[in-house]
Amino acid sequence: MDARTERWREHRLQVRKDLVAAALVAIEVHGPNVSMGDIAKVAGTAKPKLYRHFADRSDLHAAIVQHVQDLLWDRIMGTVNLFEDSVADLIDHGVAAYAAVVTDHPNLFRFLVHGHFLTRTGDRRTADGSAGDPALDSARTASNMVARVLADAIQVPAVDNSTVEMVSYSTFGAVATATDWWLGSSDQHEPAMTIERFTAHLAAIVRGLVESSSALLEIRIESDRPMHLAFVRDQEEVTRE
Repeated sequence: MDARTERWREHRLQVRKDLVAAALVAIEVHGPNVSMGDIAKVAGTAKPKLYRHFADRSDLHAAIVQHVQDLLWDRIMGTVNLFEDSVADLIDHGVAAYAAVVTDHPNLFRFLVHGHFLTRTGDRRTADGSAGDPALDSARTASNMVARVLADAIQVPAVDNSTVEMVSYSTFGAVATATDWWLGSSDQHEPAMTIERFTAHLAAIVRGLVESSSALLEIRIESDRPMHLAFVRDQEEVTRE
């Protein structure tokens, strides 16, 4: 790749970042029903320019989702230590960090959960082109990433990756629907509970999903221990005693 081609590639990447930033502003202003026209207006450009840098609405939606995933990952990882924190602290601190981001950007999460941006044009598909739910599609990549982290950390024999992935997907689905309920559909909707109560309930839901799924595998979670030591089979406990 010559220098000119590299400069052009970098320029296009920067333009995409700028347009995503404009989309985020438009979402905060106009809410989950934001249009391509709203985004173009904030960006100070015409809609055709958006389509020169994004193949379609789905492409722009995917870029926004990636931004949110990066934002959440950075915020959560800044509050926890995967190797030293207890499982209880990982869940409590992770959920608290998530809720703080939701509070900072409520319309952005309404946009992701409701998915009107894609459904208006019927452009509602997953990364592989199959039909899917926008809220679940938005969580898919993050779910896989968390599943990989958990699979590496859980050092218990016979726990296959598919089980970890299923629990991860279920957790993200529960978090998404709980967030939708908490935020309501517009800025005029008063939250049904304080952020402190919401965080406490959401952390309990996450713990319940993980603990009940582990129990099906005859695995007990010692939540006061770090993640790589917390998952124990009953026979291992007998051996230790």
